Amino acid sequence: MKNILLAVCGLSPQVITETLYALHQHYKKVDEIHIITTRDGKEKIFAHLLAGKSGYYYKYLKDYNIDPTSINFGPDNIHTITDQYGNEISDIITEYDNELLLKKCLDITFFFTSDPNNAVFFSIAGGRKTMSACLIVAAQFYGRPQDRIYHVLVSPEFESNRNFFYPPPEPCTIKLIGSNGTPFYKSTKYAEVTLVPIPFVSIRNQLSKDYLKQPTDPGTLMLSLIKEKETKLIVHLISSKLIYKNRELDMMPARMALYAFFIFKKKECSDKRNNCNNCNNCFVDIQGVFNEQDKITKLYKKITKNDDIKLISDTGILNLDVPNFNSYKSRINSDIKRVFGHIALKEIGISSIGVRPNTRYGIFFDKNKIEVVY
Repeated sequence: MKNILLAVCGLSPQVITETLYALHQHYKKVDEIHIITTRDGKEKIFAHLLAGKSGYYYKYLKDYNIDPTSINFGPDNIHTITDQYGNEISDIITEYDNELLLKKCLDITFFFTSDPNNAVFFSIAGGRKTMSACLIVAAQFYGRPQDRIYHVLVSPEFESNRNFFYPPPEPCTIKLIGSNGTPFYKSTKYAEVTLVPIPFVSIRNQLSKDYLKQPTDPGTLMLSLIKEKETKLIVHLISSKLIYKNRELDMMPARMALYAFFIFKKKECSDKRNNCNNCNNCFVDIQGVFNEQDKITKLYKKITKNDDIKLISDTGILNLDVPNFNSYKSRINSDIKRVFGHIALKEIGISSIGVRPNTRYGIFFDKNKIEVVY
């Protein structure tokens, strides 16, 4: 039976050689290594582990007299997380990034567990915690009796140290950094690398046979799991109120008119992509806002229920200029931050991109998660 090490990795490629070392110390043969990572993680792996066959991975094989041809591991075994256009993502930051990560873990796990002659060793020691969690989910869906999940524990002072990749056969002294940032030196003979098996429950046998014929999208598979309810932004236009994450913000009509203008720019965007992640096609510059003053005016009249324009002041929200716009935008964002918090401000606040005089404004939140109530 062929043993495949399937690992997630972030910016610390040391976990790969540490895991390989730990498996070998327990006499567990590894025939192939495959790594799920980001674009930045891939660059770290190439620079430190492979590095034209002079990296730490090859040093490890040489130190322990392991034939390099006995393990299939090279650039083709690095699986980078990509978006729907094939672009490699640099980090796992947003919910959308995490969905891409989960899909990658599920697809690759499905592929390797489809061969009954394979045993997959899932390594969850590397990367962000969400990377480990997604690989565990994939193992729970598709894992078989011969598959295993492993974590690796490394002595704290050696863990993630840029000079430590595995305990060499002949101990050497390396430079380490203490918890207070002070450098010190210590022999690698004190480094302990512990392999920890993680029990898991597989639901593979509970899946429909159709789900085992080809990779299934995460959304369909997630129907059999408990998933947190999707967060929506509800814009109550007439009552001039925002509802987000079970909190409510009563917004002054003039501020709501401007905020709603950007909401409708988002909702009416013609871009056909499934979500708005990293998309700013709906953002407009200050002149674009001024050119659509009539829309802002109509929104204000609808909110205030005052159709007689003569009864309303022709300054402020009805005749925006640069100082007024900046003032309203600042107050809107202050309201959002006060009620919903700093993180929410980045999601649903009025954001700006670009450098003056080419600054554009808009809202990053996914348009499919915005509901407007009249």
